[in-house]
Amino acid sequence: MARHETALALKDKLEALRAQLLILTPRQRQVFEIIVRGKTNKHAARELGCSERTIKAHRQVIMEKMKVQSLAQLVTIAERLGVLQASGPGDQKED
Repeated sequence: MARHETALALKDKLEALRAQLLILTPRQRQVFEIIVRGKTNKHAARELGCSERTIKAHRQVIMEKMKVQSLAQLVTIAERLGVLQASGPGDQKED
């Protein structure tokens, strides 16, 4: 019984995280996926064709919408939601 309750609580938490992710705009989702893979703001700006300042603004809004205080928490959420599992060999950090 306790195992079932624990599993149900984990499922509810995962659904809440998915709901938070759905709140992000398509552009915020792009920024989210880039930054949780360890890319810098500068790299994200280059990849998306915008300024570094714009990426910083998106990042701040993403953190607020996802209700996290750090990038580490954001990465943990991405791992739980399977966002990082979809990365391919071309997603390695560039210098």
